[in-house]
Amino acid sequence: VIPDKAWKTEKQKSEWRIGDTINASIGQGYVLTSPLQLAVMAARIASGTSVSPRLVLSVDGQEVPVAEVAPLDVNAAQLRAVQAGMYGVMNGPRGTARSARIVEAGMLMAGKTGTAQVRNISSAERDTGVVANDRLPWKQRDHALFVGFAPADNPKYAVSVVVEHGGGGSAVAAPIARDAILRAMSDGMPSLSAYPADQRGRMESLLNKLQLRQPDGSIATNSKV
Repeated sequence: VIPDKAWKTEKQKSEWRIGDTINASIGQGYVLTSPLQLAVMAARIASGTSVSPRLVLSVDGQEVPVAEVAPLDVNAAQLRAVQAGMYGVMNGPRGTARSARIVEAGMLMAGKTGTAQVRNISSAERDTGVVANDRLPWKQRDHALFVGFAPADNPKYAVSVVVEHGGGGSAVAAPIARDAILRAMSDGMPSLSAYPADQRGRMESLLNKLQLRQPDGSIATNSKV
């Protein structure tokens, strides 16, 4: 759901307010979307085309042909600005997902972090101080979101991650997306050189504990680790 004045009049029986515009602009309020729709959004930004999700194989194992896609009806300069902004989120010195970046040449990621507020915050709470997310009951904590694509300069993969009540997108959802998309781009176990230098010790320990399966069903070795 991407709400507008007509939608609110029909569904909510009330008028559109300036606060609705503000909420909608950051994906809050009445905006509703699924993780798949978020991944499609990332893929369309990455490719500049109206790509749609599809099954790779049909039920009888036959490959499904790829349909032609039309360019997005979006100003090219504006699209490049969004792509550049998503690149900066991952790779810029002040990017919110910089700690979840990929540093291997040819595999750099672009993305956007997000945090979806679950509960209403009253005026009284705002006056006395908003309760920190990690002090709230689990079901009242924010959802953590991230969308992205890679390689940033020649996109082949798009990803979305939603962690219910996970907290912040940069700390929780972005690392999951990075690891998923890095696995997709790697031939077997991801190389430690893809991770920032200060994370390689921890990632080596984690990767050694995983049993990642190859497409043929075999367990990937840690030869790259």
